[in-house]
Amino acid sequence: MIAPKFIPVVVKQLWRHRVRSVLTLSGVAIAMFLFIAVQTLQEGVRRSTQAAAGDTTLVVYRENRFCPAASRLPQFYVDRIEKIPGVVSAVPVKIVVNNCRASLDVVTFRGVPREELAGPAGWASKWQTIAGSVAEWEKRSDSALVGETLAARRGFQVGQSFDASGITVTVAGIIRSSEPQDQNVAYVHLDFLQQAAGKGGGLGSVTQFTVRVDDPAKMEQVAEAIDAEFASEADPTMTSPEKAFVAQAGADIVEIVKFTQWLGWGCLAAVLALVANAIVLSVQDRIKEHAVLQTLGFRSGLIARLIVSEGMLIGLLGGALGTGTALAVVHFGNFILSQEGLSIGMSASWSVMALGLVISAGVGIVAGLVPAWRAGRREIASCFRAV
Repeated sequence: MIAPKFIPVVVKQLWRHRVRSVLTLSGVAIAMFLFIAVQTLQEGVRRSTQAAAGDTTLVVYRENRFCPAASRLPQFYVDRIEKIPGVVSAVPVKIVVNNCRASLDVVTFRGVPREELAGPAGWASKWQTIAGSVAEWEKRSDSALVGETLAARRGFQVGQSFDASGITVTVAGIIRSSEPQDQNVAYVHLDFLQQAAGKGGGLGSVTQFTVRVDDPAKMEQVAEAIDAEFASEADPTMTSPEKAFVAQAGADIVEIVKFTQWLGWGCLAAVLALVANAIVLSVQDRIKEHAVLQTLGFRSGLIARLIVSEGMLIGLLGGALGTGTALAVVHFGNFILSQEGLSIGMSASWSVMALGLVISAGVGIVAGLVPAWRAGRREIASCFRAV
């Protein structure tokens, strides 16, 4: 754009019109805050619902059911599922939620057999325990391993008891996982949850089976085999890849997030209009100054680049403020959209921050192109005659 020695000139021009610059920066920051908030939500949906090539997890649910309270399957199905070719393991899971509708604050209990969670190759081996321990969870039947996001949002500490959906548990540990669904749940003992859930079917009844297959290429084949196995039973099943199941169960949330893309584009349009308006007014006020600069040897191309750099700096500063604030709010707010016992988090990452800075700087450059082109084409004499 311009040589570093000209940067103080650009900064000085912004500083001379402090009120205008501050108002423009504030507008850009607010618009970019909304844009980045939308991006973090869309990133969360992508992480939770977009299948990866190495995914090997299936969810076996009751056919034509989505809310955990309505899905009841016999626990003995697990033996028949494990005999199906291609199945490595099948884990019966009981799910209880305090709110099955879309909400920002849901407590989800997942009951898992002790040996499946705490065994040598159990689920806990893939988690990082940041407080407490899995050993403490094994000691008490009413203990819970709580996801980091849920613990942060509710302020849970190890040793603390809490109640949700009429179920009282004690926090034995706080876990961190790379899987979004693990971050917002409380893992408890399966038999404890079956008895404590009241109307949830009692012992021998589960909500779903989490099945791991030996080859990602066999996912569809194994899913069809499982559903065929129980098609004639009183409780038929519906089997799908885990992330496809999340996308289907949380369809309303996914559609809402898709709509927010328009909000994001609207924010970018607002940034473009704000920066362009500020630069046009600034250039209009400095017509004679540009003539003086031309007289001193500043070429028209250099003046145009100074104006474009001014737009880029406004966009970059405002974008950095809005982006940083949005990511801080997302990170410390621990916001989770939950529906049907499944969670979609807002994902604050460095890639989103880089995207925000690049877009804000780019929009600033675009906003400055037309004023820069007009200023670069003016003749010295016409500039001095301008009022």
